[in-house]
Amino acid sequence: MPIPKVTGAWLEHEDPGDRQFISIGDLTLESGEVLNDVTICYQSWGTLSAAKDNAILVHHAWTGWSDIPGWWPQMVGPGLPFDTDKYFVVCPNLIGGCQGSTGPSSIAPDGKRYGSRFPSITIRDMVAAEVAFSDALGISHYKLAVGPSLGGMRSLEWAIQYPERIGAICTIGSSAVATGDQIATSAIQIRAIKADPNFHGGDYYEEKAGPNEGLGIARRIAHLTFRTEIEMDMRFGRELQGDDTGRFAVESYLDHQADKLARRFDANTYIALAEAMNSHDVGRDRGGVAAALGTLQVPVMVVSIDTDRLFPPRLQHEIVELAPTAVPVETISSPFGHDGFLVEVETVGEIIKKALTLGKSSI
Repeated sequence: MPIPKVTGAWLEHEDPGDRQFISIGDLTLESGEVLNDVTICYQSWGTLSAAKDNAILVHHAWTGWSDIPGWWPQMVGPGLPFDTDKYFVVCPNLIGGCQGSTGPSSIAPDGKRYGSRFPSITIRDMVAAEVAFSDALGISHYKLAVGPSLGGMRSLEWAIQYPERIGAICTIGSSAVATGDQIATSAIQIRAIKADPNFHGGDYYEEKAGPNEGLGIARRIAHLTFRTEIEMDMRFGRELQGDDTGRFAVESYLDHQADKLARRFDANTYIALAEAMNSHDVGRDRGGVAAALGTLQVPVMVVSIDTDRLFPPRLQHEIVELAPTAVPVETISSPFGHDGFLVEVETVGEIIKKALTLGKSSI
């Protein structure tokens, strides 16, 4: 299967699959810019009760999308942690995304794709879009808002800004503020994409090729932060791939990860979401992180992954120490680092079930 010439984003002429779409109108961003006629793509499972009191909001991670089983297997369905016999589970693709929600690859009001014209967005902008999306669905309250990584950032912002609309939150492998180390790693990835001669300043959609090489380098760098040194050495070591390329096996593995992302993602979206994560700081304009977390009113479950080098455990412990409504940290033991939340599904599932008992109106 060839890598897309320009972008791996879902485009309007393609089969939508199980995607659903809803318009939330114009959205005023933190910057003051207005994103016009915003569409949110989402998927849902289960049935919303007549009282609309059984909804769960799932926030996907950086390169995730609205299809929970596609990136978080064995989590949603009858009898599973997100039990569709009990709950209505909804996962919107965030703004800035590339799988149906308004983002850089979307068509702007002038009929051309946004590209370089797509405005800078923040975590709070994403949450504002999700609130408008929830209003459009007629959901005024969620039993639980839960998400890993970038998703955890959004869940935390929901709890700070909209405590009346959330029964509880669960953040997994996330933080209250982006660290210098995270920003530095992200900045290198952004530079790799922008250095690709096929980037064209972000306006590559009408070109013959897109910045897949730069996106691939970015993904390779990111993947090393998602996994662990121990795993890489034990799994691959210095073994050669055994083909005519002369590559080490670990190089082939990273090449595979890069190619796989290029088939379903967009370089501009990668940059937009990376920059949004870099801007993450719940304490911005709120008197600092401690002051912001000190205002939390809803139960907060914080999940740490013991080998996570992208979001090390100290960041989750900081949230628990500063949030008056936080329960003790739940720790996932995994050799897979940050990606442990994707792999250790049995452990994560038990934690989700526990989180669902924290709200005021448990089922």
